[in-house]
Amino acid sequence: MAGGISLHVVDATIGRPARGMRVEVFALAPARRLIAAGTLGTDGTLDHPVTRGAGIEAPGLYEAVFHIGDYFRAVGVTLPEPAFLEATPFRFGVADIAQHYHLPLKTTPWGFSMYRGG
Repeated sequence: MAGGISLHVVDATIGRPARGMRVEVFALAPARRLIAAGTLGTDGTLDHPVTRGAGIEAPGLYEAVFHIGDYFRAVGVTLPEPAFLEATPFRFGVADIAQHYHLPLKTTPWGFSMYRGG
């Protein structure tokens, strides 16, 4: 796949996709603007045109925001208020808009791991 930003989230507490987690993707330059938003599907991915490059107009900084606290509350996990992880941003650079940037995230209420996948 050429171009685009895709997100894939796994709830590491149960070893399954984080179905229903709300996510947003922003371009940060020249000003912060929303380029994608939605909830993750049954496979833990965001079905949105941004995965095929929509809204990615130039190299630069981008940000994915994962609503981790809301997700765990929705699936019945009791969290402190505020939760350790609430709306959790991940900033990353897109050097070449023709390349695809896949962002897999594994999360629990207490931590997360993210990287650029293939």
